[in-house]
Amino acid sequence: MTPAPDVPVVVLSGPSGSGKTTVVSRLLKESPVKLVKSISATTRPPRPIETDGEDYYFLSTEEFEARRQAGEFLECAEVHKSGYWYGTLLSEVQRASDEGGWALLEIDVEGALNVMKRYPRTVSIFLSTPPEEYERRLRARGTEDEAVIRRRLQTAERELTFVDRYRYQVVNERLDDAVREICNILESVERSD
Repeated sequence: MTPAPDVPVVVLSGPSGSGKTTVVSRLLKESPVKLVKSISATTRPPRPIETDGEDYYFLSTEEFEARRQAGEFLECAEVHKSGYWYGTLLSEVQRASDEGGWALLEIDVEGALNVMKRYPRTVSIFLSTPPEEYERRLRARGTEDEAVIRRRLQTAERELTFVDRYRYQVVNERLDDAVREICNILESVERSD
């Protein structure tokens, strides 16, 4: 199941602590083009505040693997060496198209590179923040232990080496400015298509 290549796909990636989730929330309200947020699938258990089918599709390891083998994922990978798998179902891109919008994928660098390979016209945006902010933001969350924070910081360092593979780079120093810059990018892409 491969959606038509003309389905607009927007990928937003960046290290943990770069503010992706906050930026996505604002973009869904303020974007000049209709964005439909793709819901990722994962094998990790839900956190107490998360809802299946809203925050993630929470799948068993067996179901995730069966769907992966059936070719139902646009991209998927084990993330942060956690033992948990995450991925984007092709049906999510199709859902965005059916709703008359652009699919917005908030995914890691590895997944983004796979999407860009499959959809060369992907509007790929790498979101970063001033380097000293990553660790501060991760610790401020209060959701991970020290070992997880260290792994995420190592992953962030590695992810930053791929920034030049993205069509656009946005520094999230001030949230309003970052959201405005991404909205301008989307408007520009829409005009050029």
